[in-house]
Parts: sequence; C-alpha cells; structure tokens
Amino acid sequence: MTAIAHLPEEITNLLYSQNAPEFILDKLLPLVVQTLEADRCFIHVHNPSLGIGRIAFCWCKNDSIPYVIQKEWTPDTATLPQEDPLFAAALRTEPSVFVEDVTTAAPSVLNREFEDKTFGHRALIHAHLVLDNKLWGILQPAIFGRPRHWSAADRTFIEALLPHVAPIVQRYIAQTKF
Repeated sequence: MTAIAHLPEEITNLLYSQNAPEFILDKLLPLVVQTLEADRCFIHVHNPSLGIGRIAFCWCKNDSIPYVIQKEWTPDTATLPQEDPLFAAALRTEPSVFVEDVTTAAPSVLNREFEDKTFGHRALIHAHLVLDNKLWGILQPAIFGRPRHWSAADRTFIEALLPHVAPIVQRYIAQTKF
C-alpha cells in the first residue's frame, strides 16, 4: 500500500480498504475530528443527477455537540442556494471554504443566521467533494463555542483528503436506492 501524502496512516489504510463505502465514511469522521482537533464532522451526500442530498454521516466528539443526521433526502430547492452561500459555492464546485469565525465572516461567504439556526458551529470547513465537475458531497468539520484558525497543515490535509473521499461518496450514492 502506498502512503497518501499529507494523510495519517490510519486514514490512508481506511481509504485503501476494501470495505463498503458506508463503513469507510462512517469510520473516517472520527479520524478527521481527531486530526483537525475538531468537535464534529459530517458528510452531506449529494446526488447530482437527481438534485437531492442529505447529511448521511455524522460524528460528534461529545453529547453536547448537535448530531445532525438527516434520514430523508431533500431536493436542492431554488431557495437554498440563495439562503446558504456556502451551499451555492459547493453546487458551483468552487474551492472549499475555510471559515475561522462564523460571527465575523462576510455575508457573501455565509449566512450567519442560517448557520446558527441550522448547525450551531462557530468555525468550519466546507469541503467540497467534487468529481467530473459535479458535487457529490460536502465534508464539514466544525468547531463549537470558539473561533478557529485553520492552519496551512489543516488546509493541506483537507485538500489531500478530498480526492480520495469523493469517489467513495460517489460509490455510496450509486449503491443507494432512491
């Protein structure tokens, strides 16, 4: 097995494993939280052909952090990209967004009221899982109760991780009954 640059060995081993996509994605989240010293990480999976998505995987460091799994698939409504600039950026397959403080981020970057009401985090990475210029999901590590400076190492880790997670999410979507 070849090491993946900038990724911990445990994550590399998981990504190279022959396990089902659901297993890999579920086990990946606590490793991302550990690596980034985050409080929560979730994956919003997205079917670009049907224009639907849901938060299918979530891991929280403790019970005080909101667990945000969504059981039902929801359509990409016409209003969500207008209400949530981060989701709009993801749909346009723009680069991932590193938000150090929700309370001071520009309105062009995020809708503070929406973030507070929907997720409750203070800092986050909105990491876009893109293949063939299509959005397959969003990996979202988050910090609660305090801002967070995302270091160059954090950014390198996320950018190294995304191209390996996107095909796993794509396989998960392909195996899902709609």
